[in-house]
Amino acid sequence: MCTSLAYHDASENVYFGRTLELTSDLPYQIVYFPKDIPFSSDSDGHPTLKYTGKNGFIAVTMPGRMPTKEAPLGYKDLKPLEGMNEKGLTFSLLSYPAAGGKHEAVAATKAVLSASDLGSWALSQFATVAEVKDALEAQPVLLEPLALLGGVESPFHYVVHDSTGDCLVIEFNQGEMKLHDNPVGVMTNGPEFSWHLTNLDNYTFLSNVDKSSATFGNYKAVQPDSGIATAGLPASNTSVGRFVRAAYYAQFTEKAKTPDMAVKTLAHVMNNFDRPRGITIDYPSEDGGHLEVAGLSSAANEDYATEFTCWTNLSDLARRRFYLRTYRSLNYTYIDVGALTGSTDLLILPIEKLDELPLEGTGALQQAKAG
Repeated sequence: MCTSLAYHDASENVYFGRTLELTSDLPYQIVYFPKDIPFSSDSDGHPTLKYTGKNGFIAVTMPGRMPTKEAPLGYKDLKPLEGMNEKGLTFSLLSYPAAGGKHEAVAATKAVLSASDLGSWALSQFATVAEVKDALEAQPVLLEPLALLGGVESPFHYVVHDSTGDCLVIEFNQGEMKLHDNPVGVMTNGPEFSWHLTNLDNYTFLSNVDKSSATFGNYKAVQPDSGIATAGLPASNTSVGRFVRAAYYAQFTEKAKTPDMAVKTLAHVMNNFDRPRGITIDYPSEDGGHLEVAGLSSAANEDYATEFTCWTNLSDLARRRFYLRTYRSLNYTYIDVGALTGSTDLLILPIEKLDELPLEGTGALQQAKAG
């Protein structure tokens, strides 16, 4: 499960939060990709798509393949799951098992973009959601089988936010790519994004105003506590329930008056989607098809699988600050992307190093140059 949402402060500055849940920790790397760095995207049967970075960006990455002695990992193998560039554009990958399917034919002579490279392409090339959307109208994108997931086609969908508040969902449903303008700025997992918007039509009664008294016959009922306004929210941690709750919090959370308070407020909001280990479990004998990402499985020595919040990200799109915390910490560390702008160094820091860092980790990342 993953939950993402946009939050606006009193000055209409945009902030973005997301959680990432899996049943195990993976080898995440925090990477700063400088401007002017070359990228390439390979898809079987098509010419390589090459592009050079126009923007520097920070990202939480995963390796796209297993390293070998003959072919160690390079920076092009590190695929962004979450990131923000120097222009305030964000990219997020969220689980979506229904992505794979029959693809629209693309001429063999045409270079295509692998879905695994959507993050580096969007963050390195564009400043706004509108630019990403226009470019995708002309650029074919294909799902690729992922060796790390046992050959499953990229079981994800993607969301892009910018500092104006615009939001775009990039979704492959049964192999067909669709671009959705996202008017609520919220994303979770399946079903398809358009279904979630239709489902919101069932929640027009929601309000943040507590109605704490009512009369039934001659009896006056009084609610003894605050919070009755949230009684109509879905209680489960399913993607359907989380989408509605995220839309509610994005809509009604008080707009902070300062950027620092806005980040703290967003952190409080995202705590509602934080998931400790063991809250829900799945035994090996049960059908685990609903779990997170197809192709990922729990360790063989574990009695059950349990999804937990591996890490949470907060992005301040105006100040270009990228906040992270892992499951092992309740405190965030931020990277100042603006302070890295102009750097020519590729910087790589294992995510577990965050647990040792103070509030600002920009200096630690600057010292962690790629070998």
